[in-house]
Amino acid sequence: MKKIFVALLCFTSFLTAQNDVSSIASQTGAFSRMGFGARGKGMANALTSVTTGNMVSYYNPALSVFQEGNSFNTSYSFLSLDRSLNFLNFTKRFELGKKNPDGTLRDKPRSVAGISVGIINSGVGNFDERDNQGLKTGTLSPFENQFFLGFGMRVSEKVAIGVSAKFYYSKLYDEITSTSIGFDVGAVYILNSNITVGAAIVDLNSKYKWDTTKLYEQEGTNTIEKFPLVKKIAVTYKFDNLPIIASAEIEAINSDTNFLRFGAEYNIFENLFLRGGLDQINISNSDFPIRPSIGFSYLYNYGSMIAGIDYAFVTEPYTTQDQHIVGVNFNF
Repeated sequence: MKKIFVALLCFTSFLTAQNDVSSIASQTGAFSRMGFGARGKGMANALTSVTTGNMVSYYNPALSVFQEGNSFNTSYSFLSLDRSLNFLNFTKRFELGKKNPDGTLRDKPRSVAGISVGIINSGVGNFDERDNQGLKTGTLSPFENQFFLGFGMRVSEKVAIGVSAKFYYSKLYDEITSTSIGFDVGAVYILNSNITVGAAIVDLNSKYKWDTTKLYEQEGTNTIEKFPLVKKIAVTYKFDNLPIIASAEIEAINSDTNFLRFGAEYNIFENLFLRGGLDQINISNSDFPIRPSIGFSYLYNYGSMIAGIDYAFVTEPYTTQDQHIVGVNFNF
């Protein structure tokens, strides 16, 4: 009896010692959920309700109405394992109805709108292509791209709403490609001068459709892989006595995964911003590794234009090195 008890105890310990598997790890379109740019990743992607700085509709399509001036930014990621992840975005705000019917200027525009256009490029290079004998016949470089166009509208002093259309283009092999259109919707509510609340639903209708009949003819198949639906709600607090914003959000994914993330930005002096945060705190699976991040931006005033450099460092498990994201931004 004692031996049976010891055997059961060892077996139970062996089972509980194994890492719990998260289904989100194998879901379609992982590149599109890794974050956007050096600023976003430096703040652990907790930007769904952040209404200051350079806006990107990737996080919430309603944010573009809060853009000050015109914003252009681009970032490049240094990743291990021959991977690439690059970003580009332009955001502009429009003030509508500035004049009264008699031609005089209004104190405030009748309404405010904004657009945000961007690209995410992701890929993996240097895959060996080999024949049935194991001989190398070439090199493969599959990639995935997301092109998005976001539109936001401020419907009142406190509420903004928005929608983004996203076009996906992915290539696995010479004749194996997939295209798809998906949508994001979002909203922002300004509770008071300190607290802002944001919410977004991401990847409505997004999916890949693969047709391998061109390659395998009658043995080919048609496969549909749907992106997981992501729902986010966030709150941002702006301190009165310190130039700090802090943000927290929860993200629910329809693959039984729920993430928490926290981020903060400190304007330590006029042109220098420091950032940090914790991303992918998986409350559905304690074995899932948390990803801390830090970063900064330094801005330089050049006449009517502001130019800046951005950097973020993000820890990444299971690879030989962590992520380094560098970028530039222009506001004019």
